[in-house]
Amino acid sequence: MERSAVIILKSKDGKRSIAVDQESADELLNFFQQDDRYKKKFNHICQLILEGHRNTELYDSEEIDGKSRGETAMKFFKGQENARVYCKEVSSEFGILVVVCAVMHLRKKSQKLTHMEKNIIHKVADYEYTKIEG
Repeated sequence: MERSAVIILKSKDGKRSIAVDQESADELLNFFQQDDRYKKKFNHICQLILEGHRNTELYDSEEIDGKSRGETAMKFFKGQENARVYCKEVSSEFGILVVVCAVMHLRKKSQKLTHMEKNIIHKVADYEYTKIEG
């Protein structure tokens, strides 16, 4: 399914970017900006991604099977609200890694992936970002 995304943050070296799915942009941006706690966590996760650091407690791969390639999740407040933003990592035609925030899941309730989370991951796997602006 063809989709578009808008870049909202770029790394200093220009090799990595964070974008939001255009259809979900309002919902996602409101989620990230809902209060200082969420703003701070979102900025921290983005900083890790843009600087190329790996912290599986905050951002990790969600490749659960052969159908899901490049799917990841931003993890907000594990052990509390445990919200997730499911993302897709894509490479631009210029070799820039773009992490596209696609779908929000407000409360992950168990350690294992439920049917709902698997469906979200497969849905994001079907997204094909043909237009990334910004």
